[in-house]
Amino acid sequence: MKPLLCLLALGFAVLSAAAGMADPVSVAYAPPKESVPLGTAFVDFDALIPRYTPVGLARAVFDAPTPTLERFEVHITTLRPGMMSHPPHHHPWEEMLLIKEGALEVSINGEKHHAGPGALVFFASHDVHNAMNAGQVPVTYYVINFYTDLVHTVPNQPAATQAVPGLLPSSVIDCDHLPTTPTPTGARCQVVSSPTHTFLHLDSHITTLNPGQSTLPNMIDSGDEFFVVKTGVIEAKVNHVTCRIKAGGCFYFAPNDGRAFRNVGTTPASYQVIKVVSDKTPATRGA
Repeated sequence: MKPLLCLLALGFAVLSAAAGMADPVSVAYAPPKESVPLGTAFVDFDALIPRYTPVGLARAVFDAPTPTLERFEVHITTLRPGMMSHPPHHHPWEEMLLIKEGALEVSINGEKHHAGPGALVFFASHDVHNAMNAGQVPVTYYVINFYTDLVHTVPNQPAATQAVPGLLPSSVIDCDHLPTTPTPTGARCQVVSSPTHTFLHLDSHITTLNPGQSTLPNMIDSGDEFFVVKTGVIEAKVNHVTCRIKAGGCFYFAPNDGRAFRNVGTTPASYQVIKVVSDKTPATRGA
């Protein structure tokens, strides 16, 4: 097993153990809370109002359709030590966790894995999963759900048993220790680039801008994108609107909205991008 990228293509023995768990729940699809399609939006982590839960805190971020997705839902969970996110369950849509601080013990089809600060966890379709804070301090993580049309037609069996060649299996990726490539303005790290059971393509990368450095002035992408600022302070310009977001804040970018970023701080600033392409993703504007 690779030390940095843990691809969980689980074998028959593990799946048999998972089948012996106490009846994992199958979670049904629910429509988004909002009906108006989400446009490009910026969220300051400190401005989110936490809601107390039996296991810690919950912060609602997004729950709406987008121009191309049936539903896009993001919330931020804080688990107290010893607390579990939920009993083991599974669902057709594919889910991601991005660890902000602390560490999780993640269970996938009955097998446990460590997900420390900065890790990206990918739960493939119908793989049984949950998470627990097995440490001594609270753990906070983003829960990210992109719902494409394939959610309604994907086979009702764990992705691990389907074992479709070329599709990303459930994975725990130690993003903060992957190789980086220097760029003229900072650095770039490729985290994942693959088709999945419900996405034509899933891409994630981390960009670092040195102090005072900027991206290209009008970057355009046709995919649905979710950004999380990991370090520093980023100034974003989108559709003639300027916003500053510090570490912990996040963005949603609607397809084909032009944008530019600048590091307005005195230390390197980094942000992680998670992009999904579906069969409804439009052509890139101007292509």
